[in-house]
Formats: sequence, C-alpha cells, structure tokens
Amino acid sequence: MDNEQKSYLEQDKELTKYSARLTELRKDGVNLISALKQENAAAKRNKLLSAEERTALIARNNARIAEAKIVEEKNKAEIAEIVKKAVARNNEISKANIAKVTKEQNDIIASLKADFQKQLSEIDAASLERKQKIVASYAGKTAQKDVADCKEELRIANYEHDSAVFEAKNKFTSAVDVAKAAKNQAYVDFVQKNRALRNGQTNFMEDCTLSVQNYINKFRMSKFLLDNGLYLAILVFFIVCIVLAPLSGNGNLLSLPNIFTILEQSSVRMFYALGVAGLILLAGTDLSVGRMVALGAVITGLILHPGQNIVTFFGAEPWDFTGHAMAFRLILALFLSIILCVAFSAFAGVFSAKLKIHPFISTLATQLIIYGLLFFGTSGTPVGSIDADIKDMIGGRWIMGYVGGELITFPKLIIPAIIAIAVAWFIWNKTTFGKNMYAVGGNAEAASVSGISVFWVTMGVFIMAGVFYGCGAFLEAFKANASAGTGQGYELDAIAACVVGGISFNGGIGKIGGAVIGVIIFTSLTYCLTFLGIDTNLQFVFKGLIIIAAVALDSVKYLKRK
Repeated sequence: MDNEQKSYLEQDKELTKYSARLTELRKDGVNLISALKQENAAAKRNKLLSAEERTALIARNNARIAEAKIVEEKNKAEIAEIVKKAVARNNEISKANIAKVTKEQNDIIASLKADFQKQLSEIDAASLERKQKIVASYAGKTAQKDVADCKEELRIANYEHDSAVFEAKNKFTSAVDVAKAAKNQAYVDFVQKNRALRNGQTNFMEDCTLSVQNYINKFRMSKFLLDNGLYLAILVFFIVCIVLAPLSGNGNLLSLPNIFTILEQSSVRMFYALGVAGLILLAGTDLSVGRMVALGAVITGLILHPGQNIVTFFGAEPWDFTGHAMAFRLILALFLSIILCVAFSAFAGVFSAKLKIHPFISTLATQLIIYGLLFFGTSGTPVGSIDADIKDMIGGRWIMGYVGGELITFPKLIIPAIIAIAVAWFIWNKTTFGKNMYAVGGNAEAASVSGISVFWVTMGVFIMAGVFYGCGAFLEAFKANASAGTGQGYELDAIAACVVGGISFNGGIGKIGGAVIGVIIFTSLTYCLTFLGIDTNLQFVFKGLIIIAAVALDSVKYLKRK
C-alpha cells in the first residue's frame, strides 16, 4: 500500500477506531491461538528440543490455547459487529477513493497518449526533413560512390528514426503501465484492508472483481494474440465444422453421443500425452511412445485372450491363461505392461541422465529395440481379441438413457483418464519432485547448483512416463486387437498435443491442463474432419499446419522472453 493510499485509510478516524478495537479484542483470543498453534508446529519440527522439552512446551501452549478460546468466544459477537461496521465504512471511503484515482489516472493516460502522438509527429517530421536534405545534397551526383553514400546515409536516417520511435513507444508504454498499476492498486488496497478487518478471511465477490481488475489493467492485445492466437484459430475452425456438418447432411456435430465419442478417443491417448509432457518439460521428447503402446497392448492381449493364443511368442508354445482367475490375469496384465514400459523408459533415461544424450536419440534407439523385439517375437501376428466380458467391464459403456429419442451411453474409459489427470496434476503442482521438474527444465545447471539432483529428476520423469505409457497401453488393448504395429504414430500425436497445449520445447514452461486441452483439441480435430468426410490424407495437412504454428508461436514467445 503506497503512502497516498495509506493516508486516506489512516486519516479516517472512524476506521482507525474500528481497527484498533479489533486488534485489542483479537490479541488475547484468536490471534493468540494462531500464534500458539504455529509455535507448537515449530516445536514438533525443532530437532534441538528433547522429547521432554517438546512435550512440556506443547502442553503449556495447549493450556494457554484453551484459555484463549474462552476469550475468543467471549469477544466473538462484538468482533462480528465491529467487523460489519468497519467493512461497511471501508467500502464507503474506498469507493470514493477508487473513483478518484481512476479518474486521475485516466486523465494522465489521455495526456500521455496526446503527448505520444505529438512526439511521433515531431520524430516523423524531423526524419523527413533530414532525408530531404540528404537527397538534396546528393542531387545531380551520379558517381557510384556518391549513390552508395546517399543510400547509406538514408539507411542510417531510417534506422535512427525507427530507434527514436521505439524509444518513445517504450517510454509511453511504461508510463501508461504505471498509471494502470495505480488504478489497480487502489482496488488492491481496498480488498487488503477488508481482509485485514476480517482477520485474513477472503470474500468471493471481492476476489473475483480483483481478478477482473488485474486482467483489465494488465491486458495487452499483442500478448493475448500471441498466447491465444492458435486457440482462436482452432475455435473458428470448430465453429465452421459445426455449421457445415448439418448443411452437408452429416447431422449435428455437437450432439452428446459425438462429444462422448471424442472424450472416449481422447481418454487412452491422454496417458501418452501425460507421460511425454514431463520429458518435454525437461526440454526433451520421446519417440518410443508408439512402441511402448504396442508392447503393453500385446502383453495385455496375450494374457486376457479367451482361450489359447494363436501367437507363438519367440517360438515358444502358445500361451493359455484361461486356467487362472480373471482378477489375477487383469492384475498381471497391468503389472507387466507397466513394468516393461518402465524398464524400457528407464533404459533410455539412463543414457539421457548420465551421458547427457538427448532424449531424441535415446528414445529413438529404444523405439527400434522394442519394434524389433515385438515383430521378431510375434512375427507381426495380432494377438486376437480379449475376453468379451472383461472388455465390456473396463472398456465398454454405461447406458444413461434416451435423450431426444437417442440412446446415450457413457464411455467407461473416461474414468481412468480423469484419475490419471488428477495424479499427474498432483505430482506436477503439489510435490517437491514436480517443482524440481520445472527447475531442471528451466535451467539444469542452476538446479544442480541449488542442490537438486538433475540425474534423479530426469530418471524420475522417464520412470513416471513409463508408468503412464504402461497404463495407457493396458487400456489400448480394450479398444482393438493388439499387434506389433499398434500405436504407430502415437508419439507424434502425443508430442503435438503437448506443444499445442503450451508445454514449451525450450523447457521449464507448461501445465498439465495444457496437455489435456491439447489431446482433446487434436482428437476433436480428427473427429471433425472424419465426420465431414475429409480424406484421411488431407487430415495430416491440417495437423501439420497446427503443429508448425504451435511451435512457431512458442519460439516467438521464447525469443521475447530472452
């Protein structure tokens, strides 16, 4: 809170009286309780205290907390009444102050704009006069050296003109930003004062309005288009598809069955994007995703096949798991899918983490190894369908009922996808490992100096990716008959989805939500084009344009940050 804002709040005698009384009433009650609880928490972490000292300290504090709670309860009604009056008073005087500051800063911004336009006109006029003098000084001279000198002086004049415009624009933008910050600060001070009066409690409407104010005052059209231009273009594309679908006789694209189908197709691929997202966050990539999918799906298909398998794995006798309980077979299939994917992912991770080989190379090598082993081991033969009952139990749909005479079913695969998203979000945002991922991705050397083990963080990301691949590959077997060719090209879709979702190839930037949005966008794109009857080959053109646009925008944003 700056001095001027402090002044109007501190000079109000009524508000000052309310604040002083609240401080007095809370001192031996709620504030003391909070301080003692913090002291107890610190004591539990303090290794310098003996067990007896810790127990005695906490016991004394608990006794004082019990006394403070009595004081708190005694003063509760009076505090509530004073808070109500104080907040009302702050609302009254702050409303007037916000209006005053807003008008003052708007006048300043208008004046800055007028001065800026005047300055631009002066710069343009001075530059034009200078160039006219240069041209006049070389008039009639035709020697090659004179022509070259004239062009050079004009080039310098243009450069200095552009530099002057750039400097003027920067000064204008900075001054406007200061004025906008002052407008925003007036509302921030009002909200902070109310929070202080409520002893830290927030108000939903105040917080929402504050967020809107922050957004408005910090809004830049150029930055908005840079951050969201691709999404706006994709949104326009989807709107066009929605409009064209009924006109072309293909029906309503936004029907509930179509939406559920898109989400179902996105569900399994979500696992692959969540896995590769961590590697992209480390400024890497993973080209082995598709082969991992085939590996896990083939293993799952072999174990859950109803009867003797037609595949002779590495020339051995055909496998038959029907003699085992279905629960055991499910657990075994999921376990082996995850273990094998983790093993191969960790194999690639060792070379990248220890020998600093770029993941592009280490995962390419892993891809080729898995591809060769699968085709050699199965001769490329599909493993066949899995047991129908278990396929329906995990990969089927729940009947929801009829809507508008149309049967609506809910895909079961959406549930594990939601769980995977929640787990990934928690790891990225709520764990030390997640914070270390961002640190290593942003600057591995700085992370290492700060005590973070770059090796183990990198290995952890590869292992986490393997777990997601294994789970996704297990579920992939419930969609179609698995073979060594299953998952062909999935790595490209997963990588593209992450980039479109804002996870930067430059490392250290991105969110799980971006990967989720990217998967849904790509799946929706494919579904819309197929729904409209667009040739499959042309669909690759659309995907390619989106990928190059996403990477180009990411590069521009990276250069601007530098």
